[in-house]
Amino acid sequence: MDETGGECFYRDKWYEVECAENVLVDILSRLPIKSILVCKSVCKHWRRLISSQVFIDMQLLWSRKNSFYIVYPFMDVMMELFFVKNSGEIAKRMNFPYCDNFSPIAIICSFDGLLCCINYPWKVESGRIFDDETDLEIRICNPITRKALLIPRGSPSKEKPSIGVVFGPNINEYKIFRFFSPKRIPLAKHRCRVSRLQCEVYSSISGFWSVIGRVPYCPMRSSHSPLGSNHVFVNGKTHWFIASDEDPMIPGLILTVDIEETFGTINLPADVTEHSYLVDLKGCLSLVAVYDEDEIMNIWTLEDENEPEWELKCSDNVPFSNDECVEFVVARENDIFVITSNHYYIFDSDHRVWTELELSNIFETHSPVAFTYTESLLYCKSFTYPLHLSGLDPRAIYDINVVAASFAGGGRIDPMMEYISERSM
Repeated sequence: MDETGGECFYRDKWYEVECAENVLVDILSRLPIKSILVCKSVCKHWRRLISSQVFIDMQLLWSRKNSFYIVYPFMDVMMELFFVKNSGEIAKRMNFPYCDNFSPIAIICSFDGLLCCINYPWKVESGRIFDDETDLEIRICNPITRKALLIPRGSPSKEKPSIGVVFGPNINEYKIFRFFSPKRIPLAKHRCRVSRLQCEVYSSISGFWSVIGRVPYCPMRSSHSPLGSNHVFVNGKTHWFIASDEDPMIPGLILTVDIEETFGTINLPADVTEHSYLVDLKGCLSLVAVYDEDEIMNIWTLEDENEPEWELKCSDNVPFSNDECVEFVVARENDIFVITSNHYYIFDSDHRVWTELELSNIFETHSPVAFTYTESLLYCKSFTYPLHLSGLDPRAIYDINVVAASFAGGGRIDPMMEYISERSM
């Protein structure tokens, strides 16, 4: 076979691969996310394919097998995201340029490549600008696609609201639960002098807030995490601590809610401490409690929330002194990532081995938080495609829905994320 004939042969074979889109999807979806984004520029066919929901779902399935940690120094004005491997190696970093329109932004959860970010809006009184701590701006972001959705403002509150996110069984489906104290109007002051805690829910499907009404419990605020990022999503439910009646700094119960807006509570083991954290350990709701006086860390797991019997998975001495404060804890598979005021550790809960990461000089004292992270191409909002648009390019449908959502008050695409720059370490 001559050279020209060989080229024609391989070109014909590759054409057959491209025509069999399921094969092409399977090949391209296994590439690193950075390579996939480059592939979108190859041709219109590939761009349409990579933008399709089928490809996005397939890529997510592969990416879930290669998750890592995302570390965010909250008090750093550069607003950098660090992607950290189990070894402590920083794989890459992304810069969020400081914007004059935002107070410092906190990340409160991560799921399938989407981040929920919150910050206090600014307000002006008597010619002075300061943070309005009775409200929160909420964004759902995908740092890989450089897109963010600014969620509409919730109901006015006279106290600092609490936030939690529940993710549904469908791709891009989520609900944001906002606990707040409604501001009473003057005519109602004589009827009720006690603040009534209420909850409202934002749905990614509808794009609107709906008020549930009064709730018996309020999530406990975290004294160690910026803006109170103290909840975890496990097995279809979001979980918060509820403060004990005896000591508001120590958890007394766990508050749960699912995508159907069904609330519940779970009892805790007897020996919880102020330094207690809820984590997702191998798909199980787990509790990590650090005891300062004994310098011991206990890990409890709950196999079945319907039969809440906590099991002590392991207990181990911590490699740091009781002079250090535990700032944040997150889990990935069987590993526990522990951030103290001076050090960073990975604890292998199966083999009870501590590994110190060389990250202290990078983050210094910027109150970092960490989450498990999976790179994805997910949109920040769920979209229901009208039947008469079903034949359009998914990108065109996406743009149409963005415009419709903006006019309907269902949130707007935030230009902040268009300026993310990525660089390799």
